Amino acid sequence: MLSLAMLVFAIDQLTKLLVIAMLQTNSVAIMPFLNFTLGYNKGAAFGILDAASGWQRWFFIGIAVVISIIIVLWGKKLTKRDVWEKAALGLVLGGAWGNLLDRIRIGQVVDFIDFYIGAWHWYTFNVADIAICIGAVLLAVYGLRKT
Repeated sequence: MLSLAMLVFAIDQLTKLLVIAMLQTNSVAIMPFLNFTLGYNKGAAFGILDAASGWQRWFFIGIAVVISIIIVLWGKKLTKRDVWEKAALGLVLGGAWGNLLDRIRIGQVVDFIDFYIGAWHWYTFNVADIAICIGAVLLAVYGLRKT
């Protein structure tokens, strides 16, 4: 679990460093529906609380720390047979750490993946966000299978 979390964290931070170094204000078309566009988010998913006065930085740092502690404690209770649950927790933990470091370091999260269809653009996101979403879906599926 922790190895996967560290891998996700490293990939997330490396991609963000590369994007910051290479893009600045430019947008790079990757596919007809995907750009790499540097953006910053002071809020949470989908820009929630992005325009708040600054208190949200500390709020989201606190949430990430608490969630990290819960995930580590949860992971310690799992057995070797709980491979998928450990993987899911590792994805969520690594993603949380990636966005947490951004908030601590620069006060906002670096986003760069811009998915769009025609003129409609989804919220810009990053590798940490992808890992958190995949991990959350895996946890939900795993939880439903256990019941």
